[in-house]
Order: sequence, then structure tokens, then C-alpha cells
Amino acid sequence: MDDRAARRRLETQMEAFLSSGMAQHEADELFRLVAELCPDRLDFREVCENLYDGIHITDGEGKVLFINKAYTRTTGIRPEDVLGRRVSDIETEGKLYRGSVTAQVLERRERVNSVATILGLNKEVLVTGTPVFGFDGAIKMVVTNTRDFPELKRLEQQLLTLTEESRKAHEELAYLRRQQAGDKQLSYRSAAMQSVMSLIQTVAPTDVTVLITGESGTGKELVANELYQQSDRRGKPFIKVNCAAIPSELLESELFGYEEGAFTGAKRAGKAGMFELANTGVILLDEIGDMPLPLQAKLLRVLQQRELVRLGGSRVVKLDIRVIASTNKDLREQVRQGGFREDLYYRLNVVPVALKPLRERKEDIVYLADQFCRNFDKKYGKDAHISPGGMELLLEYPWPGNIRELENLVERIVVTSSGAVINRDSVFAALSPGGLRFGGDGQEGATLKRQVAAFEREVILHTIEREGSLRRAARALGVDHSTLVKKRRQYEIEEARPDSR
Repeated sequence: MDDRAARRRLETQMEAFLSSGMAQHEADELFRLVAELCPDRLDFREVCENLYDGIHITDGEGKVLFINKAYTRTTGIRPEDVLGRRVSDIETEGKLYRGSVTAQVLERRERVNSVATILGLNKEVLVTGTPVFGFDGAIKMVVTNTRDFPELKRLEQQLLTLTEESRKAHEELAYLRRQQAGDKQLSYRSAAMQSVMSLIQTVAPTDVTVLITGESGTGKELVANELYQQSDRRGKPFIKVNCAAIPSELLESELFGYEEGAFTGAKRAGKAGMFELANTGVILLDEIGDMPLPLQAKLLRVLQQRELVRLGGSRVVKLDIRVIASTNKDLREQVRQGGFREDLYYRLNVVPVALKPLRERKEDIVYLADQFCRNFDKKYGKDAHISPGGMELLLEYPWPGNIRELENLVERIVVTSSGAVINRDSVFAALSPGGLRFGGDGQEGATLKRQVAAFEREVILHTIEREGSLRRAARALGVDHSTLVKKRRQYEIEEARPDSR
């Protein structure tokens, strides 16, 4: 029997039931007939009985054919009280709704939504009545679903709560991403850094892999932040991994993740690695030169195929990710010595960004020192500035720790300063804790003669600044005034000025 013939047979039998009035056992027969049309032989009565909403079905004249358990739970109306009876009669007895939705559906021949009050219980419910039409266009049934209004209010409040929690979670995530990306900006005045920034602006919008090299403290992480902030992936995950800070035995699972049972102590559900967490975004592999050789092969696969397999697993995880790497090591030399894979080096070094040390871009020293000073003034409620003499001393220092060392030193001298001017004396004391001195000309390997000359010059400058005049400085050093004049000329020391302190 085809579907059309089966439907006609069902129509005929349903009309017979509906015209004669339907008892509970006849309703059961109706559901059996409906089930015949379903290829999977679903029991529609069982389906209705397990719905959360109350279901109320009448025929085309408003006679009740079926109610489910949820309807009884919501309204308090039992099947034996209403089956086979007209809705209008039940409403008159005060057992149903005020303003029957079924009657409105039969009259308007369309779906009707209404907030109704259950007579006798003074309880509000949300009612939706839907007409079911036969082949002849007449309404054969009206199916009404009923939901407890207080329950809807509870669900609405729950939805509002979840929405608010979701909003807060998104705000926190955005905040954490901003923190991860860093709020520090690259500050510079040197031509070397201007060249670096020009390169960053060119490559940032692309997904090209970038290798940032430079000594510790030169600002490699800030360059990575700029690449992220100026890229199309801004606002998406930005994960930073310090390959030197994580023990080698844990680094693989942290980077690539693991499946359940991969090793003793593994989480039951497994764990996503840093690459998966950074998916659709950017990952920074800091101190990439410290990555163990066995992991370098797995990293190469990620770079080549943009996919990975978790530790202890077999499922391939596809990645949409940009990789930035940084190191303070000479990777070329590591490749030559066998400590770094040559193929990985070339994969990482697509666009190299080399940062010069601070001692080779002295234009940035004064600018950065002044900026740090103003920042820490604001942070600690100070109003200090570094004198020209102090700045001159900062320019002579070799800065082995680069920008990080400069920032820490300025913070120290701002915090410990007692006046508005941070003079050469204060800077000298900060640079020479415990009486230690730095080498001549700011260069490593300076000869003894050059270092002694640099030390002598510094002592003379320090004393002149402290005493305020050349004559008093000569007296304090125990030398003739003429000797100190010669030394001043020899070392090209300017005469003491009030603002040089």
C-alpha cells in the first residue's frame, strides 16, 4: 500500500472514531493506526507520554481524544475526567481554561498562542493550539501543548543568568587575551628599530612564520605582540610557550596534548595541548633553541602539514594556526653542532627579525629611560627625572640585560630617590652595587689601561657632581686643582653646571 492509500485508509478509520465519540481504548487504536504510517513503527503514545509539555488533543468538534501525563501534572486534570467530552462543557464546569484555545483554533483555523488561567487552580500556563487538517480541508484534530508559566519564568531567568555568565566569560577571556598579548608597546627612536617595525607592518597581516632573534631583554616578546596585534588573527587565541621553562619530559604533552592512558597520571579525558588551544590564532614558541631534538621532528610536522597527533593517540587534529618563534641563541651555530634540526631551522626562519642589543642603539637608551622614569613616577607617586649627567652615565653602560635591565634599574632609582632630580651619583650607585664597576667604553674585553681610565673618569665625574665645583672636588680627591683641570680636559668632562646634577 502506497503512502497516499494508507493515509486515505487512516482518514476513513479516524472519521469513524471521531463521529462515534472516542473512549480511551479507541484513542489507543488511533495511535496504533498513526504508527502504521511510520516506517520505524514509532509508538506515538509513548512519544507523547514522554514529552515535557502537556499535550491535549481534541477532534474537529472540540471533543477530547487524548491527554498525556505532563498535562495532568501541569493542570491537575485526569484523563477520566475529560476524555470523550467537549471542551466547552468541561470549561463550563470550571475544570479547564478561561477562554479555551481549542475553541479559538476551531474558529480561526490557525495556530493560536495564549496565556491561560486554569479554572479552579488560578494558575497561569502558556498554551499553543495547532489545527490538523484532513484531505478535505476540514479540521480533524486540534493539538494543544501546555507549559507551566512559572516554569517558563524559571527557564527565562536561567537563560538570563547563563547569558550574563556567558557575557562575563567572554569579557574575562578577552581580558586574558589582552594580558597574554601584553599591554606594553614597543618604544624606540633608533633607525635599527624603525627598520624592524617597518618589517613587522609588512608581514603582520600575513600568516608567514617569523623567527625573532636577539639577546635576552631586547624586546622579542614585544615584537611578537606587535605581530599579533597587527594581524588578522587579533582577538583570537594567542598562546605563549617558553620552551626553556617547561621540563623536557613534560614539554611534548604540553605542546601536543595527550589522550587518556597515554602515561601514568594522565587525565581520564585526555588534554588538549598548546597548539590546539591556539587553533585559529597564534602561538609563540619562546626560547625555541632549547627545544629537545625529538620534539623538533613533531614540530616540523605541525609547520609543514598544519596537523598533529596527541601523545598516545592516533586521531589527526587539523590546525589553522600561525607560528612565531624566538630565541637568544645562534641557531645557525646550533645546526652546525647538531643541536638543532636544519630543516626545522629553515621552516622557522622564513622571515627573520633580528633585534640589536641596546648598547648598539644608544638613541633608544635616553628615550626609554625617560619613558620608564615617567611611568614609575606615576606608579609610585613620585616626581623625579634623570639629570643630563645621569643620562650620560646610562649611555656609557654596556647593558648586558638590555631593555629589561634598563627598566629594572630605572624603577630602582625612582623608588629610592628622595628628590626631584636623579643625579649622576644616584645612577652610579645603582649601576655599581656593592662597589662593582663596569668596564671602559662599555665593551667586553677592554684593556686594563682603558678600564682604569674609565674608572678614573667616573670617579672624577662623581666627585665633581657631589661637590658642585672643580676646586672642591680637587680638595676632596687630594689632588691639586691644576691636576684636576688637566684630567677634566683629558677625559673631555664638561664643567659642572647646576642642571648637570
